[in-house]
Amino acid sequence: MSAETQVLVVGGGPAGLATGIEPRRRGLAELVGDRSTPPIDQACGEGLMPDGVRRLQKMGVTLADTERAPIAGIRYIDEDSRAEATFRRDQGLGIRRPALHRAMVKRAEQVGVECLWGLAVRSLEEDGVSTERGRIRATWTVGADGLHSRVRRWASLDSDKHRWRRFGVRRHYAVEPWSDKVEVYWAEEGEAYVTPVGPEQVGIAVLWSGAKSDFSSLLGGFPELEDRVRDAEIVSEDRGAARLEQRTRGVHHGSVALVGDAAGYRDAITGEGLSLAFHQAKALAEAIDQDDLDGYGRAARRLSRLPNALIRILLEIESRPRLRRRLLRTLAEDPGLFEHLLAIHVREARPTSVAPAEVMRLALGLLH
Repeated sequence: MSAETQVLVVGGGPAGLATGIEPRRRGLAELVGDRSTPPIDQACGEGLMPDGVRRLQKMGVTLADTERAPIAGIRYIDEDSRAEATFRRDQGLGIRRPALHRAMVKRAEQVGVECLWGLAVRSLEEDGVSTERGRIRATWTVGADGLHSRVRRWASLDSDKHRWRRFGVRRHYAVEPWSDKVEVYWAEEGEAYVTPVGPEQVGIAVLWSGAKSDFSSLLGGFPELEDRVRDAEIVSEDRGAARLEQRTRGVHHGSVALVGDAAGYRDAITGEGLSLAFHQAKALAEAIDQDDLDGYGRAARRLSRLPNALIRILLEIESRPRLRRRLLRTLAEDPGLFEHLLAIHVREARPTSVAPAEVMRLALGLLH
């Protein structure tokens, strides 16, 4: 096989398909290749923040009501406190990754993206890639091949700097969601994220630091949550991810660009992953349209600045139980403050909109 295209995307998950759809909507020839076949499943929390939902809608991706669940906000739970906040404008949604993938594949094919499934890419070339079926030449090559991206390594964009040693594992239960919010249980063992992903199903993802473990052992560290799902049927295989943090030297080099987890990943603690990937896909399409990958580099830094800062703050708090308890107690006692911080997180308010009085209340809560 020999092929030629303007934009070649290596990796056909949600980030790769979004990177296929966005340039195609601008009239560019687009090819997406992945060694797996649809629907592709992955270890992830499966919650989409409101700004990610808006990007899906603008791409024209439609999701069946029976395969999703609305998310109204976030609830934090620990030994002492329960703090919750509601999204101000729009709802988020929870959806199983295979269902999201099927919907995005359908939309990509509708707009004319050529998808090559079961295609193993062997190396990055100056003008494209080499595959098991032959060469594919491309003006632009995009790595959207996940956390441990080979395109990132081939393009010499990997970085060996790491600060956090974190792991993640997830499982699904056949049980009616008991909340319309993503619940985050905090404990000494780490955090457990409960996401409604359908009318009769929830997903639970556990993130932790330190030694490797398994889902059942970790769930024991969250007794209230363990009791809720004790008698529920398990409806998925456990899937995990090792060494969540992946840093890069940049998001582009020559005619190669990175999107999604391949473009660098700090942690899943904010639930920002997919939303950020969809914003990156749009920014990259605009940069390619203008023949300016430097513009994409600037946009990617701007898009990741706030999420990365929030991740650093939350990981520092996660590693200090006393500080974490103070934060949750402060947010529980001041729900308006929590709602404002959540609005900033999901791009419904600017960071500069935080009033000095709110900063003072947060600081006093953390100190006392």
